[in-house]
Amino acid sequence: MRLAEHSSTVAAVAKAQKATHVLAPTSATGKNILPRLGAHLDVQPITEVIEIQSADTFVHPVYAGNAVATVQSSDAVKVLTVRPTSFPKAAVGAGQAKVEKVTAEVPAGATSEWQKDELTKSARPELASARIVVAGGRGLKSKENFVLIEQLADALGGAVGASRAAVDAGYVPNDAQVGQTGKVVAPDLYVAVGISGAIQHLAGMKDSKSIIAINKDKEAPIFQGRGLRAGGGRSLLIRQFCSDN
Repeated sequence: MRLAEHSSTVAAVAKAQKATHVLAPTSATGKNILPRLGAHLDVQPITEVIEIQSADTFVHPVYAGNAVATVQSSDAVKVLTVRPTSFPKAAVGAGQAKVEKVTAEVPAGATSEWQKDELTKSARPELASARIVVAGGRGLKSKENFVLIEQLADALGGAVGASRAAVDAGYVPNDAQVGQTGKVVAPDLYVAVGISGAIQHLAGMKDSKSIIAINKDKEAPIFQGRGLRAGGGRSLLIRQFCSDN
Protein backbone atom coordinates (compact mmCIF):
# COMPACT_ATOMS: atom_id res chain seq x y z
CA MET A 1 0.00 0.00 0.00
CA ARG A 2 1.01 3.61 -0.44
CA LEU A 3 1.56 5.94 2.53
CA ALA A 4 -1.90 7.50 2.23
CA GLU A 5 -3.48 4.04 2.20
CA HIS A 6 -1.43 2.93 5.21
CA SER A 7 -2.46 5.95 7.27
CA SER A 8 -6.14 5.76 6.38
CA THR A 9 -6.19 2.02 7.13
CA VAL A 10 -4.54 2.56 10.54
CA ALA A 11 -7.04 5.36 11.22
CA ALA A 12 -9.94 3.01 10.46
CA VAL A 13 -8.52 0.37 12.82
CA ALA A 14 -7.90 2.94 15.57
CA LYS A 15 -11.48 4.16 15.34
CA ALA A 16 -12.95 0.65 15.25
CA GLN A 17 -10.86 -0.46 18.25
CA LYS A 18 -11.45 2.83 20.10
CA ALA A 19 -7.70 3.15 20.58
CA THR A 20 -6.42 5.77 23.00
CA HIS A 21 -2.78 5.59 21.87
CA VAL A 22 -1.11 4.83 18.54
CA LEU A 23 2.68 4.46 18.61
CA ALA A 24 5.36 3.85 16.02
CA PRO A 25 9.17 3.93 16.17
CA THR A 26 10.93 7.04 14.93
CA SER A 27 11.84 5.41 11.64
CA ALA A 28 11.35 6.47 8.04
CA THR A 29 8.05 4.57 7.96
CA GLY A 30 6.82 5.90 11.29
CA LYS A 31 7.70 9.49 10.44
CA ASN A 32 5.90 9.19 7.11
CA ILE A 33 2.68 7.53 8.27
CA LEU A 34 1.90 9.04 11.68
CA PRO A 35 1.62 12.71 10.61
CA ARG A 36 -0.92 11.59 8.01
CA LEU A 37 -2.67 9.54 10.67
CA GLY A 38 -2.87 12.64 12.86
CA ALA A 39 -4.63 14.46 10.03
CA HIS A 40 -7.15 11.60 9.64
CA LEU A 41 -7.89 11.60 13.39
CA ASP A 42 -7.70 15.41 13.71
CA VAL A 43 -5.08 15.21 16.48
CA GLN A 44 -1.58 16.60 16.99
CA PRO A 45 1.15 13.93 16.72
CA ILE A 46 3.98 14.09 19.24
CA THR A 47 7.28 13.10 17.67
CA GLU A 48 10.62 11.71 18.89
CA VAL A 49 9.32 10.80 22.37
CA ILE A 50 12.20 9.93 24.73
CA GLU A 51 10.24 9.55 27.98
CA ILE A 52 6.66 8.66 28.90
CA GLN A 53 5.68 10.25 32.20
CA SER A 54 1.99 9.29 32.16
CA ALA A 55 -0.79 8.35 29.77
CA ASP A 56 -1.02 11.95 28.53
CA THR A 57 2.39 13.48 29.34
CA PHE A 58 5.48 12.93 27.21
CA VAL A 59 9.03 14.27 26.86
CA HIS A 60 10.66 14.94 23.51
CA PRO A 61 13.58 17.00 22.16
CA VAL A 62 13.07 20.22 20.20
CA TYR A 63 15.36 22.59 18.30
CA ALA A 64 17.58 19.76 17.03
CA GLY A 65 17.98 18.40 20.55
CA ASN A 66 19.15 21.67 22.08
CA ALA A 67 16.10 21.74 24.36
CA VAL A 68 13.78 19.14 25.85
CA ALA A 69 10.04 19.79 26.14
CA THR A 70 7.50 18.10 28.39
CA VAL A 71 4.08 18.18 26.74
CA GLN A 72 0.64 17.15 27.93
CA SER A 73 -1.86 16.10 25.28
CA SER A 74 -5.62 16.52 25.65
CA ASP A 75 -6.37 14.74 22.37
CA ALA A 76 -8.71 11.76 22.56
CA VAL A 77 -6.12 9.68 20.70
CA LYS A 78 -2.41 10.17 21.41
CA VAL A 79 -0.35 9.63 18.26
CA LEU A 80 3.36 9.20 19.06
CA THR A 81 6.64 8.37 17.38
CA VAL A 82 9.12 6.97 19.91
CA ARG A 83 12.92 6.81 19.87
CA PRO A 84 13.69 3.13 20.59
CA THR A 85 17.22 3.93 21.78
CA SER A 86 15.85 6.07 24.62
CA PHE A 87 14.20 3.11 26.33
CA PRO A 88 15.79 -0.03 27.82
CA LYS A 89 15.30 -3.23 25.88
CA ALA A 90 12.47 -5.36 27.21
CA ALA A 91 13.14 -9.01 27.92
CA VAL A 92 11.57 -11.46 25.52
CA GLY A 93 8.19 -12.50 26.87
CA ALA A 94 8.16 -9.78 29.54
CA GLY A 95 5.18 -7.93 28.06
CA GLN A 96 1.67 -8.56 29.30
CA ALA A 97 -0.25 -6.94 26.45
CA LYS A 98 -2.45 -9.15 24.31
CA VAL A 99 -1.73 -9.41 20.59
CA GLU A 100 -4.92 -9.45 18.57
CA LYS A 101 -5.48 -9.86 14.87
CA VAL A 102 -7.86 -7.35 13.32
CA THR A 103 -9.21 -6.91 9.82
CA ALA A 104 -9.61 -3.66 7.95
CA GLU A 105 -10.64 -2.69 4.47
CA VAL A 106 -8.02 -1.20 2.22
CA PRO A 107 -9.33 2.18 1.03
CA ALA A 108 -10.81 2.35 -2.44
CA GLY A 109 -8.36 3.28 -5.14
CA ALA A 110 -5.47 1.19 -3.84
CA THR A 111 -3.44 0.35 -6.90
CA SER A 112 -0.12 -0.71 -5.40
CA GLU A 113 0.86 -4.35 -5.25
CA TRP A 114 3.82 -6.26 -3.86
CA GLN A 115 6.37 -7.35 -6.43
CA LYS A 116 9.44 -8.51 -4.52
CA ASP A 117 11.71 -7.78 -1.56
CA GLU A 118 15.29 -6.65 -2.04
CA LEU A 119 17.00 -6.78 1.34
CA THR A 120 20.52 -5.68 2.16
CA LYS A 121 22.16 -8.33 4.35
CA SER A 122 24.99 -7.43 6.71
CA ALA A 123 26.80 -9.21 9.51
CA ARG A 124 27.14 -5.88 11.37
CA PRO A 125 24.62 -4.78 14.02
CA GLU A 126 21.79 -2.47 12.95
CA LEU A 127 22.94 1.13 13.32
CA ALA A 128 20.01 2.47 15.39
CA SER A 129 20.35 -0.22 18.07
CA ALA A 130 24.09 -1.02 18.02
CA ARG A 131 26.05 -1.01 21.29
CA ILE A 132 29.13 0.36 19.50
CA VAL A 133 29.11 2.77 16.54
CA VAL A 134 32.17 3.83 14.54
CA ALA A 135 31.41 6.87 12.36
CA GLY A 136 33.49 8.65 9.76
CA GLY A 137 33.30 12.13 8.33
CA ARG A 138 34.67 14.30 5.57
CA GLY A 139 38.12 14.04 7.14
CA LEU A 140 38.48 10.55 5.66
CA LYS A 141 38.81 12.32 2.28
CA SER A 142 37.79 9.36 0.08
CA LYS A 143 35.60 6.30 -0.21
CA GLU A 144 38.73 4.15 -0.19
CA ASN A 145 39.85 5.59 3.15
CA PHE A 146 36.40 5.02 4.61
CA VAL A 147 37.15 1.29 4.45
CA LEU A 148 39.26 1.88 7.59
CA ILE A 149 36.07 2.85 9.45
CA GLU A 150 34.41 -0.38 8.36
CA GLN A 151 37.43 -2.41 9.43
CA LEU A 152 37.51 -0.77 12.86
CA ALA A 153 33.76 -1.31 13.30
CA ASP A 154 34.16 -4.99 12.42
CA ALA A 155 37.04 -5.37 14.86
CA LEU A 156 34.94 -3.86 17.66
CA GLY A 157 31.76 -5.69 16.69
CA GLY A 158 30.00 -2.41 16.00
CA ALA A 159 27.93 -0.65 13.36
CA VAL A 160 29.15 1.86 10.76
CA GLY A 161 27.89 5.44 10.85
CA ALA A 162 28.72 8.60 8.93
CA SER A 163 28.24 12.34 8.93
CA ARG A 164 26.07 13.97 6.30
CA ALA A 165 29.18 15.36 4.62
CA ALA A 166 30.57 11.83 4.17
CA VAL A 167 27.24 10.61 2.77
CA ASP A 168 26.96 13.59 0.39
CA ALA A 169 30.51 12.89 -0.80
CA GLY A 170 29.50 9.34 -1.71
CA TYR A 171 31.70 7.55 0.82
CA VAL A 172 28.78 5.47 2.15
CA PRO A 173 25.03 5.03 1.47
CA ASN A 174 22.63 7.44 3.18
CA ASP A 175 21.27 4.73 5.51
CA ALA A 176 24.54 5.14 7.49
CA GLN A 177 23.94 8.84 8.17
CA VAL A 178 23.79 9.89 11.82
CA GLY A 179 22.34 13.27 12.72
CA GLN A 180 19.34 15.54 12.61
CA THR A 181 18.41 14.44 9.09
CA GLY A 182 19.66 10.87 9.59
CA LYS A 183 19.43 8.29 12.34
CA VAL A 184 19.49 8.94 16.08
CA VAL A 185 21.77 6.60 18.03
CA ALA A 186 22.66 6.21 21.71
CA PRO A 187 25.32 3.47 21.92
CA ASP A 188 27.59 2.63 24.83
CA LEU A 189 30.53 3.79 22.71
CA TYR A 190 30.56 6.24 19.79
CA VAL A 191 33.82 6.68 17.86
CA ALA A 192 33.85 9.79 15.66
CA VAL A 193 36.70 9.82 13.12
CA GLY A 194 37.27 12.93 11.05
CA ILE A 195 33.98 14.49 12.20
CA SER A 196 34.14 18.13 13.26
CA GLY A 197 30.96 18.02 15.32
CA ALA A 198 28.40 20.26 13.62
CA ILE A 199 25.24 20.68 15.70
CA GLN A 200 23.23 18.71 13.13
CA HIS A 201 25.47 15.68 13.68
CA LEU A 202 25.57 16.04 17.45
CA ALA A 203 21.77 15.95 17.51
CA GLY A 204 21.96 12.34 16.35
CA MET A 205 24.57 10.99 18.79
CA LYS A 206 24.73 13.31 21.81
CA ASP A 207 23.15 10.73 24.14
CA SER A 208 25.98 8.23 23.61
CA LYS A 209 27.42 7.05 26.93
CA SER A 210 31.06 7.43 25.86
CA ILE A 211 32.46 9.35 22.89
CA ILE A 212 35.92 9.05 21.40
CA ALA A 213 36.74 11.80 18.90
CA ILE A 214 39.67 11.44 16.48
CA ASN A 215 40.51 14.63 14.60
CA LYS A 216 43.59 16.63 13.60
CA ASP A 217 41.84 19.91 14.42
CA LYS A 218 42.24 20.60 18.14
CA GLU A 219 39.60 23.33 17.86
CA ALA A 220 36.95 21.05 16.34
CA PRO A 221 33.55 21.71 17.99
CA ILE A 222 33.22 18.08 19.04
CA PHE A 223 36.13 18.56 21.49
CA GLN A 224 34.39 21.52 23.12
CA GLY A 225 31.41 19.38 24.14
CA ARG A 226 28.94 21.98 22.84
CA GLY A 227 25.54 20.43 22.32
CA LEU A 228 26.61 17.19 24.03
CA ARG A 229 24.60 16.17 27.02
CA ALA A 230 24.42 12.87 28.87
CA GLY A 231 20.89 11.52 28.83
CA GLY A 232 19.11 9.70 31.62
CA GLY A 233 21.87 10.35 34.16
CA ARG A 234 24.44 8.45 32.12
CA SER A 235 28.08 9.51 32.18
CA LEU A 236 29.59 11.24 29.17
CA LEU A 237 33.27 10.97 28.27
CA ILE A 238 35.12 12.74 25.46
CA ARG A 239 38.65 11.64 24.67
CA GLN A 240 40.77 13.66 22.30
CA PHE A 241 43.23 12.11 19.87
CA CYS A 242 45.05 14.55 17.59
CA SER A 243 47.56 13.54 14.95
CA ASP A 244 49.17 15.03 11.89
CA ASN A 245 49.10 11.62 10.17
